[in-house]
Parts: sequence; C-alpha cells; structure tokens
Amino acid sequence: MTERAAVKAALKTQAVETPSWAYGNSGTRFKVFAQQGVPRTPQEKLDDAAKVHEFTGVAPTVALHIPWDKVDDYAALARHAEDRGLRLGAVNSNTFQDDDYRLGSVCHPDAAVRRKAVDHLLECVDIMDATGSTDLKLWFADGTNYPGQDDIRARQDRLAEALAEVYGRLGDDQRMLLEYKLFEPAFYTTDVPDWGTAYAHCLKLGPKAQVVVDTGHHAPGTNIEFIVATLLREGKLGGFDFNSRFYADDDLMVGAADPFQLFRIMYEVVRGGGLSGEVAFMLDQCHNVESKIPAILRSVMNVQEATAKALLVDRDALGAAQRTGDVLGANAVLMDAFSTDVRPLLREVREEMGLDPDPMAAYARSGWAEKIVAERVGGEQAGWGA
Repeated sequence: MTERAAVKAALKTQAVETPSWAYGNSGTRFKVFAQQGVPRTPQEKLDDAAKVHEFTGVAPTVALHIPWDKVDDYAALARHAEDRGLRLGAVNSNTFQDDDYRLGSVCHPDAAVRRKAVDHLLECVDIMDATGSTDLKLWFADGTNYPGQDDIRARQDRLAEALAEVYGRLGDDQRMLLEYKLFEPAFYTTDVPDWGTAYAHCLKLGPKAQVVVDTGHHAPGTNIEFIVATLLREGKLGGFDFNSRFYADDDLMVGAADPFQLFRIMYEVVRGGGLSGEVAFMLDQCHNVESKIPAILRSVMNVQEATAKALLVDRDALGAAQRTGDVLGANAVLMDAFSTDVRPLLREVREEMGLDPDPMAAYARSGWAEKIVAERVGGEQAGWGA
C-alpha cells in the first residue's frame, strides 16, 4: 500500500462522535438563542445526526446526555438510531443542574446528596446496558469558592469512593471516561481540575477507567499535546471532547481558534497509535449564533483536515532530524505537513466512499434545513436550560 493510500484508508476509518445536545438550543451562560427547526425530542436529535453522518460518512455515533435525553424506552431509542444508520455512543451524566448540588455532588459534605449523585451515575450505567453504549462519561462541577469552605482532602476521598462504586458496576466491555476542568463553576478549588488528578483516580480504579481531554478545559498556554502524548504512553487516554477556546471554556467549533494546536494534538494521536479505535473522538460544543447542523458538519471536517495533515508528517525525516539535533529541519517537517492543503485529498476520500466531495454544499442542497423548519412546529424545543 502506498503512503497516500494508507493515509486515505486511515481517514476512511476515523469516526467522530457528535453530541446530542449540540443539535438543540445551547450556548453561552448569558443567553441561548433559539433557532427554528431545532429538535424537540431525542429522536429528532438522532434524525439530525443521521444527516451529519450521511454527508461526512465518519460520524456514526451520537453521545447522549441524561436527563436531557431521557426516554421511557432506551432500547427503542437505540433501534431508532440503528434505523438511521447510527449507534448510540457515550452516556453523559448530569450532576450539576439540581439545587441539591449547590455545594457539590459526589464530593458534597452531605452523604444523602452524595447518594443521590451516585444513584444517578448508576442509572446511567443501566441506560448503557439498554442502549449498548460502552462509555460512561463523567464531568463534575464539584468544587469550592472560598478557602476553608470544605476539606480539600476529604472531598477527594468522597470522589474516590463514588467512582469506585460506579466502576464496580461497569460491565466487561464498558469503561469510565473521567473529564477534568481547570475551573468553573467553582473558583477556589475544583475537585477534578487537571489531567493529573483525573489520571490518579483512573490509575487507582483500574484498566476500565480512562481520562477524557476536553481541548477547551485548560489554562492559556497549556501544552495539550504533551498531555495527550503522556496519557497515550500510559494507556490512559480514553477520548477527546473537541472544541475551541479563545479565553476560557468557550465551547466554540473545534479548529476554529487554533487549527495549528489541533494539528499538533492529532500528530501526537497518530504518533501514539491513537487512531486504532480505542480513543474516542467526540465533539462537545455549543452552537449559539451559527446554524446547528452546518456547524457540526464543519467541525467534523475540521477534525478530518487536522488528522489528514498529521498523517502526512514524514516521520522518517522527522526522526532523522531529531536524532541529529537538526532543530530547524525537524520543525520544517511538521510545518510542511501543516501547510499542506489536504482538502483535495479529502474530496477524493469522500468520492471513494460514495459521498459528495463537499458535505456543506450537499447538505445545503438536500432541503433538510427547510424541511425541519416546516415540520418542527409546536412542542418544546430541546435545550440545556441556560
């Protein structure tokens, strides 16, 4: 197989999971701007997700969020997805929107609140059993705002106890993906603030616990690709929540703020064998001022472009330059790959997959946007409640 053929084969097998909540009304903490044609049910979210997969060919799974996607029959929801060429992906928990969680959830000083939170996480595993999902994705808003508000070490003990109980409930083919976030909504301490804390808990739990890297959840200047390389080296990189940030956790479209950073991250994924299928590539974005489905299409395409460039790095030339201390030569190898226009290559890949070479134009011609605006009248639009 030629190098070009190998690159194209890798791109054809890459999968990007889209989040159900991105199809609904979501956005900033200040105002969510409702749009026409937004889904009213989890089933309609899947209908929209099917269009993203139809035009990209690489978005076969959809992440759920509980309770935003709560239904009476999860097996039926899985069948609805299958009928549209999709599968249900990661199940995301929610321990941050109830009044009881004002002082935390699994780290709360009140044992009754902790019990409520853990029961919700166990419910999410039950839903995984019904849907066939393999990943439980956990993010906790737990933390404190003031020094002395709570015992920092005790909160870590509570967290470890809760995670251990949920970990013990996982099936043989299921795993726990633990996400971290530098700050927000807690501003003095956050109970899972960085990759080291998440890694320490996952290491203690065992092989079915891995770390999720949300590309927006870092301090300015953080070398995210170093974190990715380290977690891959340790076998603890479970997946990504892809988005972009300019200032904090902006939840903008992946690749929009810093395409070079996304390329550097994807190079470390390629270098570390992360395209083998064990690392989940998930979007976690809010589309507040842009149209939902086109924004998700563009996001998937941005991930594809960064991956294609990462695959084009001449690793033999790079290794030779690194071994001989050729600093500028090594940098040039990376920059040459990043500067390559991979859009013609991706058009070829899509044509070989039987797809339109331009997903954005194909979607615009499909009439789906007009159809959902006309049909989705009445009912309550899906949204995350901001």
